[in-house]
This record gives sequence, C-alpha cells and structure tokens, in this order.
Amino acid sequence: MHDLKFVRENMDVLREALSKRQMDSGALDRFGGLDARRRELLRESEELKARRNRANDEMAALKKSGGDAGELLAELKILAGRVKALEPEITRVEEEEQGILKSIPNLVHPDVPVGPEGAFRLEIVWGEIREFPFKPLNHWELGAATGLMDLPRAAKIAGARFAVLFGKLARLNRAIISLMLDMHTNLHGYRECWPPAIVNSKSLFGTGQLPKFGEDLFRLDGTDWYLIPTAEVPVTNLFRDETLSEADLPVSLCAYTPCFRAEAGAAGKDTRGLIRMHQFDKVELVKFASPDGSMDELEKLASDAEAVLRALGLPYRKVTLPSGDLGFSSTKTYDLEVWLPGAGVYREISSCSCFTDFQARRANIRFKGKGGGKAQFLHTLNGSGLAVGRTLAAILENFQNEDGSVTVPEALRPYMGGDMLIEGQPAGGPERG
Repeated sequence: MHDLKFVRENMDVLREALSKRQMDSGALDRFGGLDARRRELLRESEELKARRNRANDEMAALKKSGGDAGELLAELKILAGRVKALEPEITRVEEEEQGILKSIPNLVHPDVPVGPEGAFRLEIVWGEIREFPFKPLNHWELGAATGLMDLPRAAKIAGARFAVLFGKLARLNRAIISLMLDMHTNLHGYRECWPPAIVNSKSLFGTGQLPKFGEDLFRLDGTDWYLIPTAEVPVTNLFRDETLSEADLPVSLCAYTPCFRAEAGAAGKDTRGLIRMHQFDKVELVKFASPDGSMDELEKLASDAEAVLRALGLPYRKVTLPSGDLGFSSTKTYDLEVWLPGAGVYREISSCSCFTDFQARRANIRFKGKGGGKAQFLHTLNGSGLAVGRTLAAILENFQNEDGSVTVPEALRPYMGGDMLIEGQPAGGPERG
C-alpha cells in the first residue's frame, strides 16, 4: 500500500506504473477528485469548529457580564448542525479514497521488462532436456497407470482438483518436502517455522490478498478466518505491528504448509493432474530485509529455490516477469519454470518476488537503524522453495521409464529408505520393489 502523501505528490509516477502493468488509471483520477473534496470538507469543518469555539468563548464572556446570549445560542445551534452534517460526507469520501489507495498496485522496478503477459526476459536455461526413446506420459497418466495417484476417488470425497496419493508416491511427496526443508535450513540459512494454516482478514490484507483477491480464498463460514493460500500470509504477518532491529536483518524464514485456493479465474487452465489444485503443498521462503539490501536478497532467494531444482536434476528456466504479468504487491518477480516432457512445456514451479515496503506498510512492519532514529518500513520478499505437487509432477515426467516405473532422483533416495524405483500396484495394494 502506498503512503497517502506519496500518492498525492506522485500521480504521474503512479499513472506510468499502471500503464506498464496494462491497467487503467481511472482510479487515480477519481482519487484526485476525492482528495480535493476531502480537503475542502475538512477545511470547512475546521472553520466551523473554530467559529464554534469563538462563539463558546463569547458565550462565556456574556454570561459572566450578564449580557443576553440568545443570539449566540442560536448561532451555536446552527454551527453544531453544520459540523454534524459534514461528518458522514467526510467519512464517505475518506472511505472511498482509502478503497482506491488499497487498490493501487506496487510500483514496477526499473529492471522489469515492460510488456504484457508472455513478454518475459529469459535469464537462464539449466539442465539437459531428456530425449525419450518412447512417448513420455503426463504425470497424471503415470499416476493412474501405477495405481498410486487416484483423482477419481479424490473427486468422490472432495470434488475436482484434488488428489489422493498412495504408497511410495505418498512417501515421495513427503520426501520432497523433507529435502527442501533440509536444504533451506542446513545449506541456505533459513530458520524453519510451523505457522497456522488459518489466518484472519487483517493478515490477508497485510500481504495484499484482501480486498482485491477475495474470490480466490476459502473463508470459514460465519467467521473472520480463512484457509491460507500460501505460507507467505502467516509467515509475513509474524511481525505485523512490530519493529525489528536493523542488526537482525535480513530475517530468513522457511515453512512447509498445505495451501488452499479457490482458483476462481482458472477455468480450463491446467485443470488435470497436480498443476492447479484447490489443496496443495508448498515450502515457502520469506525474507525481511533493509531497503538497501532487498534486491540482493531477491537474487539469493531465487538462487536458493534454483538449488532445489538442480539437486533434483530437473531442467528449468528462469525468467523475469514483464510488467503486465506482475503480482499486485510485487515490484520485481523471477519465475522458475520446470520442464514437463509429457506436455512438452515449461511450467511455473516458483515465483520469487520483492515487494519493497508495499506489504510492510499494509502490515505495519518497521525496523530501526543501528544508531537509533525514526523507525522505517522494511522490505519483504518471498518465493516458493518449491511448490511440492508441481515438483512431484516434474519428477514423475522427467524420470519415467518405458515400463511405467519412475526412477527416484538420487537426492531423494535417503528419504525413501534407499528405494531407487517406484513401480505400480493397485491403489491400497501391497508395495512392490
């Protein structure tokens, strides 16, 4: 969220940012009109209150001298009525103005390529794409063939976009989570935490999901509680309304959580398999940094997520998202896209973003410099390290064999009891191999 004074003084900067994001700037024009009206109303209210105070002083003097205060009493009644009549209009204008403020996205970093979705800048391509001597299957086809992924039974007990995993595939899913957490805590310097999977609306406002993206959230009926769409929400809000010490920055946290999204606007997009689920697992990386170090921390965060893909031997590419594809709160985002040979495409597996002080203003997270002085808003960052279901899908597709089995990547074998191969069996049936 932007500071009110900043918006007033930088309307042209914000119009340019909205243009880069392929967004209309009509809201800014409405804001300008509302802000002028609000200041006019406040000025009128203050003038009326000042006249009322003078009239009260005059009334006291008249009473003391025994004079007739009837005329002043009548004026005071009129003044009080005018002040009271202005209050609801001031409130209405302020609420509308705040609504527009909350809807203005973050500024676009100068390094971000300007353009619509798809106009990304390719940064790196890593890994050798495997040439199969057979036609590779999609991960949901492999899951069905092995009997270890059951989408129909998941639909029976919950609905579309859910999955049930059995046996070694369930264990592989757990192994992926453990590998990610171990890498990020033991090698990359993150502190693991275990946050709630339910948050309140203030937390969702702090990270920018509310009010703009409410339709994508699962709300618990009759409460102010929501299922989390990502661990970004509870982990970022750990320090809401707090002031940290600059000496403690950066703070780097990682968390595994289940995540829940309604995917209200995703009809027809990646609806098969594990790519776009209502419930999915994710290991999230969250950073709190000083303003002068946040872009360096973004590079490190993306590198930490990339390290997992490299450890697993999964081909991927790294792109800088264009201005028209940036998230609401982000100033710059790297997407990591893993290769899925079943579909022959790259698919996003992690988005690593810097939010500058945009989230910190909404959540009121500040820091104080080593020499003291006035507290400032810090910078927040986050990224998937990685999305677990998409990692599982990528492993199935990239490490599949012609007989329908899947070779376990070497980095995961210690978490799989040394198993090197996942073979098929009926759902709920005895393990093989």
